[in-house]
Amino acid sequence: MRTGAAPTLIALALAGVASVVAALAIGSVRVPAHDLWSALLGTSDASFTAIVLDLRLPRALSAFATGALLALSGAILQALLRNPLADPYVLGVSGGAAVAALVALALGAGVLGMQLASIAGAAATMALLFVFARRGLFSRSASHAARAEDGTTHVLLTGVMIAAFCAAALSLLLSLAPDGRLRTMVFWLLGDLGGATSLPAAAIALALLVVALVVAERLAAPLNLLLRGDVQAFTQGVDVERTRRALVIVAALATGAAVTLAGAIGFVGFVAPHLMRRLIGNDQRALLPAAALAGGVLVVVADTVARTAAAPLQIPVGVLTAMIGVPLFLWLLRTR
Repeated sequence: MRTGAAPTLIALALAGVASVVAALAIGSVRVPAHDLWSALLGTSDASFTAIVLDLRLPRALSAFATGALLALSGAILQALLRNPLADPYVLGVSGGAAVAALVALALGAGVLGMQLASIAGAAATMALLFVFARRGLFSRSASHAARAEDGTTHVLLTGVMIAAFCAAALSLLLSLAPDGRLRTMVFWLLGDLGGATSLPAAAIALALLVVALVVAERLAAPLNLLLRGDVQAFTQGVDVERTRRALVIVAALATGAAVTLAGAIGFVGFVAPHLMRRLIGNDQRALLPAAALAGGVLVVVADTVARTAAAPLQIPVGVLTAMIGVPLFLWLLRTR
């Protein structure tokens, strides 16, 4: 791990805390700094307490968890597929989750029904990917590993085709949706944290993030070897099949959880790992947590701007992440 990684990780952690605190204080109703701590303890004015605890805190924590999960998934996939264009949506998991959630919404389901449908859709899409891309994902021997060098391209193309099919299904759903539900469906597809008002749901997402980070960190050293090729990793004692399977599951579940929480927010898993790679290098032991922290900060800041820039109207946070992500990525390419 590079010596500069530890200060960067500390700075990112502090930035994460600062972004959440800012999200609690900033909004159409400003919460003064001296009232913020009292509101968190439930001893402030009732209106401030309701705003902070019932609305902003769950949303800020959900935003951080969503961004961190997407960025972690993107960092894993870019390393696993050895392709800088990979991001959490390359597997088509988000598309499958979105299709299932919108079907539930069109049938009149509430927030819980949408979330359960989204989880089921993500799981079904992941299973489909396993069926169609098994040979590219898993290799059992050195000879299989040698043939699997081109297998990552097969996985990438399989994911792109699944995502394209899901996009067509989403277009069909939107064209058939009743007018009364169309706006809600479109906002959810663009990425919307307006419904993230459940503190238990945010806590579960953060717990899932911690678990995903722990698992990913345990596999970071083998992932460093996989970056050099399957054959070299296999000859150095890495169980290529087991490592790749575990990483695919972590990336897919992280993406599915993020989509369940906030809809389809793009570019976070694409840009955050690239930016962190420029700062601290490509050692996955440092890159994975750094990307997660950076992704969390990005989504919290974007969501804070989204709900305050045009208040009382709210901009879908996915629109802002794309507007931030595209110029940033173009700048990264230009200065590379």
